[in-house]
Amino acid sequence: MSWLELNQRLDAPPLGKPLAIDYAGQTVWLLPEHALWWPAERVLFIADLHMGKAATFRALGQPVPSGTTNENLRRLSQLLRHYQPAQLVFLGDFLHAAQARTPAVLQALSAWRASFAGLHCVLVRGNHDSRAGDPPPALRMDVVDEPYLVGPFAACHYPQTHASHFVLAGHLHPALRLHGPARDRLRLPCFCFEDRQAILPAFGEFTGGWLVTPQPGLQLYAVGGQAVWPLPAHFK
Repeated sequence: MSWLELNQRLDAPPLGKPLAIDYAGQTVWLLPEHALWWPAERVLFIADLHMGKAATFRALGQPVPSGTTNENLRRLSQLLRHYQPAQLVFLGDFLHAAQARTPAVLQALSAWRASFAGLHCVLVRGNHDSRAGDPPPALRMDVVDEPYLVGPFAACHYPQTHASHFVLAGHLHPALRLHGPARDRLRLPCFCFEDRQAILPAFGEFTGGWLVTPQPGLQLYAVGGQAVWPLPAHFK
């Protein structure tokens, strides 16, 4: 099934329930679709798309499932149509590797971009972008090095602090582990906020996760059940 066919599916799941919080003196929405929405300026931030990662693994002879590129673009398109952003900011790792530039991946990206031709897209280069190279010019993205300053935010790939702006970053693919009373465990992606730094969960379907260790001053927001919810301060 092509990306266009997936994108036109009528049985696509509804969007989940976002959580509105205050950050940098602004109201931002943490979306269960692994993105952050800044409604005042209509900017959507996503991190670590890793387009073509599965294709890269298959090029190396590793048997991994196909279809992640189309599913990533379907989910992203659903967000764009719902929120109608003026700007889309990728916090690094748009393409996974040079091997991701397969005809199928590039064709899917081209069709996606044509569907949102008027959208201003910015890519903040990450470590994988350095190896994969900038996206093709036909995708019409502004490609910049970190930090990319927009309003009170410093859009980065690597978690860090900034002298004057509040950081939005990716790179780590944060996740947390919940423990139940019967020794059961549940691993969930999460948003991490600490002082003037926020780390978004990975948007890409085929990505791993870094298990976050709870500590004082670190606020975690778990993503699960089509919602985002804050972890209590005593979470361990």
